[in-house]
Amino acid sequence: MERDPLFREVQRFRQPWIWVLLGGIALLMLVLGPIAWGGFAIVVVIAGLVYSIRLQTEVRADGIYFKMWPLHRTFRHISWSEIERYESKQYGPLREFGGWGIRWAPGKIVYNVRGNRGVWIERTKGRAVLIGSQHAEEFVRAIDEAAQ
Repeated sequence: MERDPLFREVQRFRQPWIWVLLGGIALLMLVLGPIAWGGFAIVVVIAGLVYSIRLQTEVRADGIYFKMWPLHRTFRHISWSEIERYESKQYGPLREFGGWGIRWAPGKIVYNVRGNRGVWIERTKGRAVLIGSQHAEEFVRAIDEAAQ
């Protein structure tokens, strides 16, 4: 079917260290007692938000689509005519961008959820985009196939 994406990936924050950290903070709030109930509620809300976040990436016939739900309600779209160059890239999320999530730096924006691999997209106009992927090589092959 023509509407089916050539590549589709859904990533979520499921790293154990995130849940250990949030669980440890929640436990500390419970131990501190009634004074910390407000803090405990905030930790629970943050954990729920982190648990719900997902980075969806698709390569379709007319371009690359991605969204970080629930922060983005609709897909962001990069059409083939906007792409000057792209490549699979290994990067240091903490060292280069200060962590995971949506990260801005001068001239570039990064969408990543886990790992240190992604697809670097230089655009003809606007910021370069790095989209994190657990299957970066497959992502690039789908772009090669769709952009022809």
